[in-house]
Amino acid sequence: MTRATTVRAVLAAAVLLVSVFITLTMSPRLGLDLQGGTRLVLQAKDSATVEANRETTDRTLEVLRQRIDSLGVAEPVLTRSGEDRIIVELPDVQDPRQAAAVIGRTAQLSFHAVQGAVPPGTEPESGSDRLIVPDEQGTQLDLGPARLSGAGVKDATASFDPQQAAGWTVSLDFHKDAGKDWNKLTGEAACFPAQDERRRVAIVLDEKVISSPQVDPSVGCNAGLPSGGTQITGSFSAKEARDLALLIKGGALPVPVEIVEQRTVGPTLGAAAIDASAQAALIGAAATALFIIFVYRFFGALAAVALAAYGVISYAALVGLGVTLTLPGLAGFVLAIGMAVDANVLVFERAREECQDHPTRSLRSALTTGYQKAFSAVADSNITTLIAAGLLFFLGSGPVKGFGITLAIGVIASMFSALVIARALTDVAAGSRFVSDYRGVNGIARPGAVRTWLIRKDPQLFRKPVRWLVVSAALVAVAVAGIVVRGVDLGVEFTGGRLVEYSTSRPVDVETARSTLADAGFGDAEVTTAGDGDISVRTGQLDNDEEHTLREALATEGGETTKVRDELIGPSLGDELRRNALIALGVAVLVQLAYLAVRFRWTFAVGSVAAMVHDVILVVGAFAWLGRPVDGIFLAALLTVIGYSVNDSVVVFDRVRELWGRNRKTPLVAISRRAVLQTVPRTVNTGMGALFILAALAVLGGDSLADFALALLIGICVGTWSSVFTAVPGALVLERTTNAPPPTPGKSSRRAREPRRDPLDNGARV
Repeated sequence: MTRATTVRAVLAAAVLLVSVFITLTMSPRLGLDLQGGTRLVLQAKDSATVEANRETTDRTLEVLRQRIDSLGVAEPVLTRSGEDRIIVELPDVQDPRQAAAVIGRTAQLSFHAVQGAVPPGTEPESGSDRLIVPDEQGTQLDLGPARLSGAGVKDATASFDPQQAAGWTVSLDFHKDAGKDWNKLTGEAACFPAQDERRRVAIVLDEKVISSPQVDPSVGCNAGLPSGGTQITGSFSAKEARDLALLIKGGALPVPVEIVEQRTVGPTLGAAAIDASAQAALIGAAATALFIIFVYRFFGALAAVALAAYGVISYAALVGLGVTLTLPGLAGFVLAIGMAVDANVLVFERAREECQDHPTRSLRSALTTGYQKAFSAVADSNITTLIAAGLLFFLGSGPVKGFGITLAIGVIASMFSALVIARALTDVAAGSRFVSDYRGVNGIARPGAVRTWLIRKDPQLFRKPVRWLVVSAALVAVAVAGIVVRGVDLGVEFTGGRLVEYSTSRPVDVETARSTLADAGFGDAEVTTAGDGDISVRTGQLDNDEEHTLREALATEGGETTKVRDELIGPSLGDELRRNALIALGVAVLVQLAYLAVRFRWTFAVGSVAAMVHDVILVVGAFAWLGRPVDGIFLAALLTVIGYSVNDSVVVFDRVRELWGRNRKTPLVAISRRAVLQTVPRTVNTGMGALFILAALAVLGGDSLADFALALLIGICVGTWSSVFTAVPGALVLERTTNAPPPTPGKSSRRAREPRRDPLDNGARV
């Protein structure tokens, strides 16, 4: 065993032990669909200056969403009810009272000049904008008008400062203009002598003085304090300081809110649906493992072991970071196991090429070269995905932010699984004479069936690349026609709908209620329990006749059925969340375009992005023609398709770059054809691994995952097509407009002639 292999084995063992420990000792945070949670109903109230209407309530909802994200409660559901109510559903909240106390406060922060102390009982003059409130010690202070509001605060952080003996404090940083106002306010206070009440500045939260510090004597008159040098002190506990920083940073609510109802809600999916989905996921993962073993024999079995390790590591990371797990999220996690095999397939196909081109080369040498040659494709495809994940996290909000975290975890765990765990296992196996000598056992020394068939047929793919672009354009036209003619059926998350709760004279099991409503034509309705056995039904647009039909259907199982709540609700994926998601996605595409242009050529970058846009339009168009709803689950599937599409194109263009760098005088059309034929075995084997899981989810997963699986099945098929017949022909056509020389031979080209020794290998053996 080489030193490099030993290092990888020790690292893999350490990470796996930590992951197993986390898995066994920590419980996952489950979403509303799997475990239920707490439902709060907030009533918006008019303030002295702002009316509680639809517009201000929507703004309040978005501020609350930011606060809840800051609390670490992922995947919340927030909807506007009527004109001035907000329904907040929090999954897996351990202390609902604490959450209610934090999100329900108005956080109207303001900064005031202190005019002096006044006797107790003094009231401000009628119509005055002054404020008389007690300070931290109970002294009544006469405060001038608000000079600065919480909206001017750029950031707020809680910290503990033992050196100054101030305990927990909250540090404030102001926006540019607000910083000038703060400097002016503290400068005016500094003009009064020390110990004068007027040298103080009062910081007021919800008309309560939380801190009224005196400007330090070192500050001169009209000099003032800088924006970033402000700290709120007030004998805070750690929790109080963090909550205050959260409230200030989250922003003030446009209008005050009052909690008018708080109750627990059951899961939106029944046990039968969850069990069916879990069985489908296990069957799909097992089928993928068997397929990889069938194709790559013994090395395929080692890859399956590495994939199992990937599953443990990524699951432990999700649990350790407190990511909320929903059913689509878990399905996506299982799908990622099928797609994580991609790196192993890339390596094994490269090793097969080495064995085919150099029959006398040892298995260990061929495998090492395979890892070296595949590294650039693995790195570039995963870096582009990480770019998208990072931007979705930092620029998105709500479920889009959660998807970014999950995607990043999957990518990092996948690379670790393939480049550390799988390599350690295959390095040890390659040193065995039995594995090395018996070509039918190791699965690497013989070419695969797909590669053999392609070599025999040698199809001439790109003699006229414009023809392929015409086919892609025709497919896009059909998809756009479906969007225009049939329209996109936006789900309740995007359009809003109706929330109705019923009380039945006989207890009704949630599974029975779901089945009954589905038979009555309400298959898309979200059914759960609320409070003491009431049945809560959330659905799209529902007129009174349809509501009557729905109630009659429930009455067949529950006897006398009484409506106890009936409210129109707004979308849970509101305008701001959708806008942030589109901005994040647009920026991610531009950054990916720039990265690919730097790493490859601008023509390759444009071809990859064009193929991705092509895939998105086709998936949306297919759902329009099929009349399937476009909801939050579809959004997660679409983001996955985007990542798969770019990944596929990068693998193809990485091979084009390598071959063109080694054969600079060969026409690009011939280079592209050869590159595509060499990467097709990888594309087929990776796609089949994902398709096994998706087919199992679509057939066995039930209605809850049918649309998710369908969107991804379509996406993977069109993504495989576009990476070959849209991205490559597009790049070929664009190359006609540029005089840029072919790429210079890079490290991957040199390695093709002379394998580079592993940098961790010092030649030692045991």
